[in-house]
Amino acid sequence: MQGGACRQFSGSNLIEVTRKMRIAIILLTLLVSESVLADIYKFVDSDGRVYYTDEPRHSLYKRIIQTKIQSSYPRYSKYNALNVHSYSGGNKKKYLDLINEVAYRHQVDAKLVHAVIQTESAYNSNAVSSAGAVGLMQLMPDTARRFGVTNRNDPDQNVEGGTRYLRHLIDMFNPNLDLAVAAYNAGENAVIKYNNSIPPYPETQNYVKQVLALYNKQKFQY
Repeated sequence: MQGGACRQFSGSNLIEVTRKMRIAIILLTLLVSESVLADIYKFVDSDGRVYYTDEPRHSLYKRIIQTKIQSSYPRYSKYNALNVHSYSGGNKKKYLDLINEVAYRHQVDAKLVHAVIQTESAYNSNAVSSAGAVGLMQLMPDTARRFGVTNRNDPDQNVEGGTRYLRHLIDMFNPNLDLAVAAYNAGENAVIKYNNSIPPYPETQNYVKQVLALYNKQKFQY
């Protein structure tokens, strides 16, 4: 029917139109947020039903779209349910003396420790990641044991262990601070594996940019 306002769709065409509309809605939702970092995944079940999500529930979901970061610098936080910028202010003051004292004791720039904590947990001592990292500096069980932390939920022990680990990495990759920060996220073996360079993991690359952006910002505030 030429020039008509209505158009009839076959069953397959209707499914295709519906699929495209769902993708458009998902993308629009992502784009209106200023600081979203998410990918779009697709899953087709045994009956041919198609599902789209940015939070895949199992490995059968396949990534079909990777979104871009829209914030002023890459946004990364293991504790993804947390709004880093709105939460951290009050708790930063709460832990200020502890962080400065531990940083001084291990000769790590306190501003770097603050940048790591801001990125890792936004100063939330109860933060727990999906990978099992815990506390202000998001210590994994093996790292905690390695640096003498018996209670990862205790802020004093957590900052002590995390700062000691950071000191170890700074010494290992001196004078390249980028590599020390990358190793804090991905592990020193990953950095060594890639010939002492930042591993090609999007998460780690974003993490390094975020931490160093926060660190440099703090340096110019004093």
